[in-house]
Amino acid sequence: MTDPYLRVRGAREHNLRGVDVDLPRDALVAFTGVSGSGKSSLAFGTIYAEAQRRYFESVAPYARRLIHQIGAPAVDEITGLPPAIALEQRRSAPGSRSSVGTVTTLSNSLRMLYSRAGSYPPGVTERLDSDAFSPNTPAGACPECHGLGTVHRVSEDSLVPDPSLSIREGAVAAWPGAWQGKNLRDILDALGHDIDAPWRQLPKEARDWILFTPEQPVVTVHPVRDADRIQRPYQGTYMSAERYVLHTFADSRSEALRKRVRRFMTSAPCPVCGGRRLRPESLAVTFAGRDIAVLAALPLTELARLLRETPHETGSVAGTIAGDLVSRIEALGELGLGYLSMDRPTPTLSAGELQRLRLATQLRSGLFGVVYVLDEPSAGLHPADTEALLTVLDRLRAAGNSLFVVEHDMAVVARADWVVDVGPLAGELGGRVLHSGPVAGLASVAESETRRFLFPEGPPAAARVPREPSGRLRLHGVTRHNLRGLDAVVPLGVLTVVTGVSGSGKSTLVSQVLADVLTEHLGTSAEEDPEEDGADGVPAGGGSAASYATSVTGLEAVGRLVRVDQRPIGRTPRSNLATYTGLFDAVRKLFAATDEARRRGYNAGRFSFNVATGRCETCQGEGFIAVELLFLPGSYAPCPTCHGARYRPETLEITYRGASVADVLAMTVDTAHDFLADVPAAARPLQTLRQVGLGYLRLGQPATELSGGEAQRIKLAAELQRAGRGARSHTVYLLDEPTTGLHPADTELLMRRLHGLVDAGNSVVVVEHDMDVAAGADWIIDMGPGGGDQGGRIVAEGVPALVARSPRSVTAHYLAPKIPGNPPV
Repeated sequence: MTDPYLRVRGAREHNLRGVDVDLPRDALVAFTGVSGSGKSSLAFGTIYAEAQRRYFESVAPYARRLIHQIGAPAVDEITGLPPAIALEQRRSAPGSRSSVGTVTTLSNSLRMLYSRAGSYPPGVTERLDSDAFSPNTPAGACPECHGLGTVHRVSEDSLVPDPSLSIREGAVAAWPGAWQGKNLRDILDALGHDIDAPWRQLPKEARDWILFTPEQPVVTVHPVRDADRIQRPYQGTYMSAERYVLHTFADSRSEALRKRVRRFMTSAPCPVCGGRRLRPESLAVTFAGRDIAVLAALPLTELARLLRETPHETGSVAGTIAGDLVSRIEALGELGLGYLSMDRPTPTLSAGELQRLRLATQLRSGLFGVVYVLDEPSAGLHPADTEALLTVLDRLRAAGNSLFVVEHDMAVVARADWVVDVGPLAGELGGRVLHSGPVAGLASVAESETRRFLFPEGPPAAARVPREPSGRLRLHGVTRHNLRGLDAVVPLGVLTVVTGVSGSGKSTLVSQVLADVLTEHLGTSAEEDPEEDGADGVPAGGGSAASYATSVTGLEAVGRLVRVDQRPIGRTPRSNLATYTGLFDAVRKLFAATDEARRRGYNAGRFSFNVATGRCETCQGEGFIAVELLFLPGSYAPCPTCHGARYRPETLEITYRGASVADVLAMTVDTAHDFLADVPAAARPLQTLRQVGLGYLRLGQPATELSGGEAQRIKLAAELQRAGRGARSHTVYLLDEPTTGLHPADTELLMRRLHGLVDAGNSVVVVEHDMDVAAGADWIIDMGPGGGDQGGRIVAEGVPALVARSPRSVTAHYLAPKIPGNPPV
């Protein structure tokens, strides 16, 4: 008889301590434990990694040669391991043209429907290929806007805001500062243009050429420098201001650069396609009386209804394709994603939404005998949507699959067949399996932090008395996405939690409308990392308050805005916790001050992995090298020269209290807090990181390994450090699902820090699905009642006890048990 268990022996990945564990197949197994306890190291770093390694060994010799570089997990043996599929909470880097339709391949079917079963204009006898209905192909893209739907233009007034300045004085404001100083000025001078006359005195022909010429002439430049500097000629290529602005906006991956050049542009819907992105001949084809752009913009649930109601002949091409589309959309609806539209850009989706899109695809795959390893599938889900998720997981299990779920939501854990609790704490204090067995057995494990949340003893603690607001922001007539003429009141001086089902408009109200209204009022950008667009369905800023609301009052009370979101703190292993928080500056100075470093003449730069003098040149100081697989996504592997240390051997010979700089980067926050306790510049940021539950992270942990929730809490820790340096004007903090990836015990730590910000005289507004966070708020704004077109309204607001009794609120049913004396609605 086949052994029904997957058996792991001697797992030592990361902080795991020689773990032996047996896991049932064909079951829902939940991996629990505080953040950093080792549960992901067991589920993903060991079990899935070994399944992936075995898969590689079964394929081409080319792939097998790369296995060496990727490395095998630190485990003695795993038996009974089926093929595995991982659905992680990691955000990829999709292009601006990636959408819900492309990720799910629904757009392929929709294009085929129009190609084969669409209604063509009279006189058209030849059907268009399906590519002609894609804005991402030359055959389908509008020739005017190249499939973007928007045209961007610049003018002399936007590029040169002060014509009294000369080119040498920076008249062409769109050029980057570095270009002003050493490049374009000298190139224009070499080309014979007057760079010292006021801009308005230059001939119009010369002004137009400088700003708009499509040419890119190359000239030899002889710069005039100070006498003590080398007078070295160089070849310079001229780029017009228009070309620089438009190309930077279209091609740059840096949102900071895109925001900068956006100031010099005017944007409008394409006059040829009207913003629909396709060629006129493609838009002339209809189905059910609508062109493909109209159907792609419908909420998926509405699209499915239209396809069901459109008559088709039995067995027809239209009926077959439409039926397939409907069944696939229904799978997405089961996961609470029916509010999305096919043309919704992928960068505006949260990591949880992306994972559920992939999960819906697996529902249709028909695979069985597979282990699905999922990373918090409930992330970003309202408790009502979590119930639908559990139904989907049950279906996958019933189809003959195993589900290994890393999860913090106790509602999901309670429904599991088996629970593996790892701990008891994080980092070096974790890495042990405290319980592996049926869920009920965890109730008797005294060491478990999970136990008290899964099996609470006694009634909820006495409810805290909500604070009284110090003022109110009143937004009238808010119109954005599914908010239509909404009136909203946001109290100041309190902790406000905005709740509601997925897609109800929470993030639109907080992360876009409120953020942009406050940013416009303050006249500066919100204090945030501008690397990427927002992670929960909204781009980071960029709107006008006037375009969102008819009127806003109460803004005079706000002096500062801080947005703390889940965008990554960096895109490569070079970015890490130590560099982002600034504590690494103190560490480098510490090593440079040692006797041996001074004797060798090493300064602080020697201990930077970004400087050639001290870093390993094989990996350029990253500690990792990129491993490209032709048929699979690329990966990172430890550097074969420094083995992940990042530095040259000579640099590592310098030690402080017996540790090299690489050893310090390998320390956890908790360990480094003790090691650097007498270094105030390092001890302060380390203390704030511990206060938000991140004591388990390594200082040099690459940004690519951090979850969105961890990135958000790192930013919060950096802000707490700034906030502790003295009183500031009234600050509004905006957070979007900060408990993502947090165990309930860590959520308690986070809530204490948020309440501390409010106690210091600030306002905190949080978008959140965690009912414990909502119950601990001063005020709740509940959005709904549904998602997409069924949402966008405030269905309940007030103190938690009041919202918990609202008959109109879906949230009330799940909030009431968290508040003493409130029976479920």
